[in-house]
Amino acid sequence: MSNPYQDGRGNKDRSITNPAGQGSEMPRSKSGKVTAAGDSTAFLIGEAMTGGYGKGPDILHACTIAVERGEIAVIVGPNGAGKSTAMKAVFGMLNVRSGRVLLDGEDITALTPQDRVVKGMGFVPQTSNIFTSMTVEENLEMGAFIRRDDFRDTMAQVYDLFPILKEKRNQAAGELSGGQRQQVAVGRALMTKPKVLMLDEPTAGVSPIVMDELFDRIIEVARTGIPILMVEQNARQALEIADKAYVLVQGRNAHTGTGKELLADPEVRRSFLGG
Repeated sequence: MSNPYQDGRGNKDRSITNPAGQGSEMPRSKSGKVTAAGDSTAFLIGEAMTGGYGKGPDILHACTIAVERGEIAVIVGPNGAGKSTAMKAVFGMLNVRSGRVLLDGEDITALTPQDRVVKGMGFVPQTSNIFTSMTVEENLEMGAFIRRDDFRDTMAQVYDLFPILKEKRNQAAGELSGGQRQQVAVGRALMTKPKVLMLDEPTAGVSPIVMDELFDRIIEVARTGIPILMVEQNARQALEIADKAYVLVQGRNAHTGTGKELLADPEVRRSFLGG
């Protein structure tokens, strides 16, 4: 069986980014919508999101993040910048008091996280993202809970992507290393056949070698055309693989551009990358 994760990279159109590599505004149409090439909305966009948790204060302030098919979009910034909060807002885990979230042109702002999964959003939280007492294969099967079709081909694709999981498929997931657990979590999300994959700090707590391997696998997933929106604390390494990147500061867009543009931006380097 051929591995679909080895095809050429998907959409490389970077027209949605700010070519200057800075600023909080994305290109807009006359209607005020944030747009990609051809005056169409991005595949997934959290547009001008303002909100916070429960009745607490706003953490996000007119924050916009978006990703197109086949792109890797990365959210970076200092601790407490609202990176994971922005991701959770897109996934429906907190109140968006103003702004909206659109998936493939459909306004999903009012939907629950569960309904967003059914619509095609795959979300991998930073922690508590596997069933430790279940085997690797049982974890993957749990990922297919919303499907009514035969998911064996998808499981074979996940095993092609993460060969170590096939080797350890009958082992309890809680016995795996940190990097292998993250592979299980990503694999389980892929079992839903998501239209977009969202990863909250997928390399947290793993070694540099494991981080590089995970990033390689993330690139392979994006090559199939699945958009990937990722929050990452390892900013320099994440920007190196990013088609589009957002630097958040205090819940606001501070810099937007391609990964290469932000890596080359003196202010970004000085403020967030250690020079």
